[in-house]
Amino acid sequence: MGCLLVLLALISARIALIFMWIFTNLVDRAFDSFIVPLLGVIFLPWTTLMYVVLWSPGGGVNGWEWILVALGFVVDIGSYGGGGAQRRASYA
Repeated sequence: MGCLLVLLALISARIALIFMWIFTNLVDRAFDSFIVPLLGVIFLPWTTLMYVVLWSPGGGVNGWEWILVALGFVVDIGSYGGGGAQRRASYA
């Protein structure tokens, strides 16, 4: 199951996060409600995926793990920015 989730994450963070939410309790244990992970799936899938994977019971996300969550945020923002740059280039 773990290898399947890694392969899905490489293809799409949204698909991997949805499968993790359905088949494991990792998302439920990282978040108290369903609205924050739902918004994460829609707007910041890599950030949400990294947070869920790195969250540990009793400690949450600590220390250097925040760098990986920030890296997920950079990937999310980069995907939005790259899409905008590509659209502007196609109009030229």
